[in-house]
Formats: sequence, C-alpha cells, structure tokens
Amino acid sequence: MPDLTLYQMNAESVPGFREARMRALIAAATGLAVALALVLALTAMGSPAGETSPKPLLTTVPAHP
Repeated sequence: MPDLTLYQMNAESVPGFREARMRALIAAATGLAVALALVLALTAMGSPAGETSPKPLLTTVPAHP
C-alpha cells in the first residue's frame, strides 16, 4: 500500500475507507435519532405538576454592614 496523506486518501486507494465512512455516517445518524427520541419523550412527559414558590427570589445583593 502506498504511503498516502489524509488528503490523498479516497475510496479506491485505501481498502475499507468507504466502509469506515459509511459506518461513521450510520453512527452519527443513530446518535441523532436517539437524541431526538429523548427530546420528544421528555416533551411528551410535560412539566411537573405543582406551584411555584410564593416567596420571591433574592435578586439584589444585601447591603454591606
């Protein structure tokens, strides 16, 4: 096998190069599908029931003594 740089590699020069690219594409598509399914599942569950606290949050810095 000739000594090729990354930019010289193509599907014809390196055995298995096309298959590796296809596996990477399949892995990326699978990960995207899983992430989308997770987002849809969390969205379908909705927000938790309950009320917010009636006490306001402290939004200012207290005065220095």
